Amino acid sequence: MAVSIRFKHVTKSFGDNRVVDDVDLTIEPGELFFLLGPSGCGKTTLLRCIAGFYIPESGSITIGDRDVTNLPPEDRDTGMVFQSYALWPHMSVRENVAFGLQLRKVPKAEMEQRIDEALAAVKMTDRADYKPNQLSGGQQQRVALARALVVRPKCLLLDEPLSNLDAKLRLEMRTEIRRICKQAGLTAVYVTHDQKEALSIADRIAVLDQGKIQQCGAPREVYTQPASKFVANFIGETNFIEATVVSTGEEIVLDTPVGRIISTALPASPVKPGDKVTISVRPEVIHVGNEAPAGAGNVFDAAVHDTIYLGEVAQHEINIVKEGDTGDGGIKLSVYDMNPKIVALDQQQVMAKIWFRKNNVIVLTR
Repeated sequence: MAVSIRFKHVTKSFGDNRVVDDVDLTIEPGELFFLLGPSGCGKTTLLRCIAGFYIPESGSITIGDRDVTNLPPEDRDTGMVFQSYALWPHMSVRENVAFGLQLRKVPKAEMEQRIDEALAAVKMTDRADYKPNQLSGGQQQRVALARALVVRPKCLLLDEPLSNLDAKLRLEMRTEIRRICKQAGLTAVYVTHDQKEALSIADRIAVLDQGKIQQCGAPREVYTQPASKFVANFIGETNFIEATVVSTGEEIVLDTPVGRIISTALPASPVKPGDKVTISVRPEVIHVGNEAPAGAGNVFDAAVHDTIYLGEVAQHEINIVKEGDTGDGGIKLSVYDMNPKIVALDQQQVMAKIWFRKNNVIVLTR
């Protein structure tokens, strides 16, 4: 049965460095929950606090209805999947999976049944007699998953499990990990710095920076409604434009160095006329062409300075220009142009129109 995980004002320091700072968070039963952030943000430390490898200085951690804050790792009913796989090289796949059950003195008949079930769940039944050095990286990671699953943990902890795999295998294993966790009905906590990994398979994401949770929500919510400049910049790519609020209401009118921009997206924090804010506009929501369609929203003249052509998409470097400008001033933006028709090569400047809808303009106050 899936369990919740509850952090109540958890703080963990190493010397004078506070790595986890007053984290208050509930992970719901059966969730695939991601801790995401740059190196040193505290995500792995938080995971290791759940596992029992670290004990917080203050606060409490509850798994289900049990306070596990000061319990040793072996008493927490958690399964851990490490970045390095940590398989015994002299043991077969089956022996590696059996190891945790042997330590728990599980009866032989039950042990064999549980090993068979775990190997079937990760699709490694036909490799049961192989040694780790006979397996690919993806297969070794499946064995590490089976070893964690076979002890029937209350929650599964994954510490950057795909970082040692090549790009194709990472894509394959993302789907497999979600399938396995959902099939087993596990609450899973997954640490990564890979945004695509988190966005593609998480139920919810917590973005951390300097030991604090900056935002927590569903992947689409975090991406399309970032709460701060840090989150907007860390999750995907974006363009920032400094602005002043002119008026509010159904539309937020903003003054910028290149003219007025209008937003209809609800800001994370209330704004009022006169406030200095930052606008976030994602590269993929900006359209490039010779003429903007009727009702396009925010429309500007632009100079396309350079293009990286990638077939299905072109990455343009453009400048929004005001009337009378040559195209060298204004605001520089990054634009993703799907099925590109306008390409600037060899630094040859191309004049164009750009436009983006009002509901794609995110107003940030921090």
